[in-house]
Amino acid sequence: MSSFGPIVRHLRTERGWSQEKLAERADLNRSYLGEIERGDAVPSLLTAQKLAHALDTRLSELIARCEPLNAA
Repeated sequence: MSSFGPIVRHLRTERGWSQEKLAERADLNRSYLGEIERGDAVPSLLTAQKLAHALDTRLSELIARCEPLNAA
């Protein structure tokens, strides 16, 4: 899921939110969110679910965005 972090960052910036706002909504530490967005940390499924909920999207939709378009 190397694209997970950049996708989270894209969705966050699309909403005009700071890292602080998303971290607060997801009940995460802001610096940990930064690590996820940079790809320095791989979130657990629980953390991914928190992020999806905070971004008002389904976890399955968030993860599906990480799949390459040419995946078979």
